[in-house]
Amino acid sequence: MKNLSTNVQKGKYSEHVAFCFLEKAGYDILETNWRFGRLEIDIICRKGRFLVFVEVKSRMDNKLGSPSAAVSSSKKKFLVRAAHKYMEKNKYDGNFRFDIITTTGYNNATLEIEHYQDCFFPGL
Repeated sequence: MKNLSTNVQKGKYSEHVAFCFLEKAGYDILETNWRFGRLEIDIICRKGRFLVFVEVKSRMDNKLGSPSAAVSSSKKKFLVRAAHKYMEKNKYDGNFRFDIITTTGYNNATLEIEHYQDCFFPGL
């Protein structure tokens, strides 16, 4: 996917990369782009005894800092609300965590992926 011209295309590409990364790492993907009203979670998956809610962030480079820095406290609260709705709808009452996957660059030669596991807590 060369010459990606829009942020939407870049975001979709990054989510696809994250999806493949998680599958290869042994995660069971349950949902992608799950929505409840205005709430959205990029990827919902399982690994062992954990339900994992994944936010995917991407940037062309790190000139403005790591893409993970773009996950603000308000975005975290938004993700927590969405996760609670998902668990409520699916009657889930087990262990869960929030991960962030970042991608930097947009071609296979320079693409870097980082996976931050259990990177924030619902109380934040």
